[in-house]
Amino acid sequence: MKKLVLLLFFSFIILEAFSQEDEKYVTETDPLVLSKLEKWQDLKFGLLMHWGPYSQWGVVESWSICAEDVGWCRRKDPDYIRYKKNYEELQTTFNPVDFNPGKWAKAAKNAGMRYVVFTTKHHDGFCMFDTRLTDYKITDEKTPFHSDPGANVTKEIFKAFRAEGFWTGAYFSKPDWHTEYYWWPNFATPDRNANYNIKAYPERWENFVQFTHGQIMELLGGEYGQVDILWLDGGWVRKRTEEEIRRTITSENYDFSRVQSQDIRMDELVVKAREKQPGLIVVDRAVYGKNQNYLTPENHVPEKSLPYPWESCIIAGGGWSWVPEAKYMSGSDAIHLLVDIVVKGGNLLLNIAPGPQGQWHDDAYKLLEEIGGWMEVNSEAIYGTRSLAPFKEGKVAISKKGDNTIYIYYLAGPDEKLPEQIGMTTFKLPVHAKVTMLGSKKMLNWRNTEKGFILTVPATLRSNPPSKYVSVFRARF
Repeated sequence: MKKLVLLLFFSFIILEAFSQEDEKYVTETDPLVLSKLEKWQDLKFGLLMHWGPYSQWGVVESWSICAEDVGWCRRKDPDYIRYKKNYEELQTTFNPVDFNPGKWAKAAKNAGMRYVVFTTKHHDGFCMFDTRLTDYKITDEKTPFHSDPGANVTKEIFKAFRAEGFWTGAYFSKPDWHTEYYWWPNFATPDRNANYNIKAYPERWENFVQFTHGQIMELLGGEYGQVDILWLDGGWVRKRTEEEIRRTITSENYDFSRVQSQDIRMDELVVKAREKQPGLIVVDRAVYGKNQNYLTPENHVPEKSLPYPWESCIIAGGGWSWVPEAKYMSGSDAIHLLVDIVVKGGNLLLNIAPGPQGQWHDDAYKLLEEIGGWMEVNSEAIYGTRSLAPFKEGKVAISKKGDNTIYIYYLAGPDEKLPEQIGMTTFKLPVHAKVTMLGSKKMLNWRNTEKGFILTVPATLRSNPPSKYVSVFRARF
């Protein structure tokens, strides 16, 4: 049953990712944001962390308290009211005494990651920062960890990662299933939406808008230092026209029925946010418009390059949240994934979930160490690159950096040795290019064919390549 639930969950997010790919994009006009977006596209590789009291149960983050009849909301206890009460009481036992963000930051840096996005608040409303607007938070006296000097974990994570040169991003859920301004106890909670008629109770909704703005301003107001990315989740919380509401209700892909405009005045919020953090990148996920500065296909890599900034957020092992016996992807799969995304012009945001004691799985550290070993040789072919058509042909991919460098990647199969010849039939190298393999100074022979190129790999490099899984060649001209 657990495997079936995960399969249904992943099926849903993959469908969501496909729809995001086809979504239109509105280009930002703020020059500070445009400049920052360009620099963000140079970073290429980031860390996402989902963490909260739910890690104590090893269940999916938030969704088990949502009453929708779908796989990822299933719960063991058939009594929903009792389950939700027990879930919320996880606050009283959450005590991650092994919390050590400096250790995470060093491991991420050694893997070549350059930015971090942390879940300051997920849909369940539990705040992993010291908000003044609710007591449902890690720093409240009901939470055992509140007395620890590092109890404001968002602040400590941002500080530790900045010390290693990282950009910081605040994941923040727009819906909040704990506050009575969103899920009013006066009514049942049939799905993920606000459970009351917003038009009938405008003052209650205005309280929710102010609550949401207030918490985001707390995160961006200076106590948490420079925040580079505001990563907003819960795309159903958005302004909708009457026509959009009718269209959504009749869509066969729509999994829930209570549709209304849930306008939190995003334009106003973003203006205030950038007054606090000039140049702030805002990602209003899956909401068409100017407040989605880059798109985020989820647990999926597009088949082609996309004509706007984008980032694939991918689970490294287990689930988005902590799973006790998580199986992590192999180093080979992770490096292939990174290269596949980078050559298509995207960034990889790899999710690792901390556990109830504040620990990572040993296999998470091993995975990052293996990625880091590859990056020691090949990182120049990751950072600062841009896509170059035709991007990929079979096991060979290409990217560019500036006006005088092309990188050629060979994505080897399991236990495959480098072939003697590597090439493409759909792309020619510049005539005067000098080709070397990263990790070696030896010049390689190559030639253009009628429509492509072929380069020859000497036996010495084939038998003892500088790196595993993906070999990279640099063509300078």
